[in-house]
Amino acid sequence: MRTYGQYCPIARGAEIFAERWTPLIIRNLHLGCGCFGEILEGAPGLSRTLLSERLRQLERRGVVESAPKPDGRGHQYKLTSAGHQLFEVCQSLGEWGARWLEIAPENLDPYVALWSMCRALRRDRLPDRRIVIRFDFTGRPRPERYWLLIELGDTEICKTCPGRDEDLYITAEAEAFVKWHAGQLTWAQATREGRIQLHGPVSLVRAFPTWNARSMFANIAPVARAGASPAG
Repeated sequence: MRTYGQYCPIARGAEIFAERWTPLIIRNLHLGCGCFGEILEGAPGLSRTLLSERLRQLERRGVVESAPKPDGRGHQYKLTSAGHQLFEVCQSLGEWGARWLEIAPENLDPYVALWSMCRALRRDRLPDRRIVIRFDFTGRPRPERYWLLIELGDTEICKTCPGRDEDLYITAEAEAFVKWHAGQLTWAQATREGRIQLHGPVSLVRAFPTWNARSMFANIAPVARAGASPAG
C-alpha cells in the first residue's frame, strides 16, 4: 500500500482511514454487523473481494479483530479499542457532512436508508408477532421494491418476495423516505403531501413511524448556503 511517507499523525492516520470503503466498514461494525455478510449488506457496491482485502488490512493494523464462528463457518469481526476510537473519527466526519453537505440525488438510495433504519429500530415498540412490510420506492431511474420481515425483534430485508402474507404496504418517494430517516423531513409533512403513503391496518399505519430511531445525525441542522433551497 502506498504511503505519504510523512511522520505526521494526520498523514499516517489517513493511510488507513482514507482508503475507499474503510469508513463504511468501520461504521457497519460499530452498528453491530459482526459477520462478513452483514458488513457487505450495509455497503451496496462493495465487492466481496475488496471487503476481504480491507478486513485483512484493518486486522493487520490492529483496528479489527476476528475469531472463527462457533459453528466453524466463517468469522466474527469486531472493532478493537483502536477501532472504536477510529469510529469517533467517522462520527465527526458524519457530523460535518450532515451540517455542510446537501443530500444530492445520487445519495438517495432508499435501500441504504431502510438498512440503516433496521439497524436502530426501537425494538421495544415493535409488534410481538411476525410482520411483513412491502416497500415500493418511486422517484428512482427504476422503481425499487423490498420487503421487511420483523419477528421477535429480529429484522431481515428481502429483495424478492418472501412468500408470506404482507401486513403493511408502503409507497414512498425515495427522497422523502431518505430525508425522513435523516431528520430533514417530518413524517407529518411527508404523509400530508402524499410523498409517503401507507395501506394496512390502522394500528400498524400509526405505529410504523414510531419504530424509526432515525439517523444518528438526525439532530444536526444543515447549514443553509446562499442560493440553496431549504432541505425537505
